[in-house]
Amino acid sequence: MGMIGYAKAGGEMARVFRLLTAAVGTLAIVCVSADSADDLTPPIGYRHWFHVNTMIVDKASSLFKDLGGMHNVHVNSIGESALRNGGPYPDGTVFMTDLHDFTAVDGTYVEGSLKGLALMKKDSKRYASTGGWGFQFWLGGDPNKPVVTDAAKQCFECHQPKKYQDYVYSTYIP
Repeated sequence: MGMIGYAKAGGEMARVFRLLTAAVGTLAIVCVSADSADDLTPPIGYRHWFHVNTMIVDKASSLFKDLGGMHNVHVNSIGESALRNGGPYPDGTVFMTDLHDFTAVDGTYVEGSLKGLALMKKDSKRYASTGGWGFQFWLGGDPNKPVVTDAAKQCFECHQPKKYQDYVYSTYIP
C-alpha cells in the first residue's frame, strides 16, 4: 500500500503523511511569500522624505541599458538615522528612487520624464532570502506596471557586493 493508501486507512502512517504534507505546503507558501514583491506599492509623499542623493547613470556606464537616467534617492524617517550612522537598517526602512530621463543642456543635467520608480523595503523576516529587502520597480511610476518578478535575480544579485552596507548602495553625504 502506498503513502496515499496509508493516509486513507488512518493510523500512525496517516498522521505522518498529513504532517509531512502540511509541512511541505507551509514551506512552499513561505518560500513564495519571502520573495514576492506583489504586496509592495509606491508610497505617497516620498519626495518629502530625506533626499539621500541624486546620481546620473549615463552612456559611459555598463548599467546604462537597464538603469540609465537620473536617480533621485529618498529614504523614509525609519531608515534616516541608520543612513546617517552607516546602518544596519531597521525593519520598515524604505528607499525610494525616482528614475528620470535627462538631458545635458549647456553643461547642465536637466531632469526629464519619469521612467520608473524603484523601491527597497526592509523586512528581515518576509524577505530573508534577499538580505531582508523587498524590491520592486514600476514602469513609468504606474503601480499597475510592476517589473520585478524575481527579486533575487533582477535586484539582489546586484546588491550583494554591498552586504557590508546592508545591501544599500546609497551612503550619507553630510
